[in-house]
Amino acid sequence: ANRALMGSNMMRQAVPLIKAESPLVGTGMEYRCAVDAGDVIKAEKDGVVQEVSADYITVANDDGTYTTYRVAKFTRSNQGTSFNQKVVVDEGARVIEGQVLADGPSTDEGEMALGKNLLVAFMPWEGHNYEDAIILSQRLVQDDVLSSIHIEEHEVDARDTKLGPEEITRDIPNVSEEVLSDLDE
Repeated sequence: ANRALMGSNMMRQAVPLIKAESPLVGTGMEYRCAVDAGDVIKAEKDGVVQEVSADYITVANDDGTYTTYRVAKFTRSNQGTSFNQKVVVDEGARVIEGQVLADGPSTDEGEMALGKNLLVAFMPWEGHNYEDAIILSQRLVQDDVLSSIHIEEHEVDARDTKLGPEEITRDIPNVSEEVLSDLDE
């Protein structure tokens, strides 16, 4: 029971990766978890995919009607992570009711995918991984294998003062132009 509790706490702390992978060894519940979470888009009726773009999927249903599904792109979640859906069907593909049309965050082909399948070794490495330290391959950093996108929202109020309204500007005294180059005008 303690191991299951530790595992569920670690799953709760996972952030959605840019390139997530479903696990090589699973429990059989990965599909059910992904679908029941409500983050994937499922086909409501049998039909044929008419049009696919990054923003929507249109399906011509067998009963003669059309259904358009909106795909969420890089919206902010309550945890400050990126909620992004990826289309997994092609134009002209036949779909059945309940089939996954678009993956959500932390899903891969309709299965729960909380991380990456990595080759790991449990071994000492000249004392660099003492206690709970880990050593990563440089490839993991360069190829963005474990990268995730976080979206933060900041608000700034411009108030009316006795000297007049405050002005929001990028002109900051004693700061070089190189540092200010990424700021808007």
